[in-house]
Amino acid sequence: MSKIEQNLIMKLSPLYLQWREEALREGQQKGIKQGIKQVMKQAIQQGMQQGMQQGMQQGMRLMLESMLEVKFGAIDEALSQIVEPLSQLPAKESTQLILQLSREELLAQFSEEKGM
Repeated sequence: MSKIEQNLIMKLSPLYLQWREEALREGQQKGIKQGIKQVMKQAIQQGMQQGMQQGMQQGMRLMLESMLEVKFGAIDEALSQIVEPLSQLPAKESTQLILQLSREELLAQFSEEKGM
């Protein structure tokens, strides 16, 4: 190898290493940005899904409270205790229970289930 070639290599080597370092750093930054975007997207989707689920559960509880209030009048402590267990049932089943059972039967059914 000639002295000119050696000299050229010695001058280019630090430039190549600097370029390589910058390319790696840039690639890492792009990767981090993409990772953050992906995590944010997943978090937003999960948050929306949880929000929709909570909204549906709250809507179900409000509907059940409304049905209990229409059928039995004001909702007292005993009736308010069965709203949550009622909301865990399929909508059709909870509706049938409210429509078909008396206040006492409804309270008895859920106190029996609670005791088991």
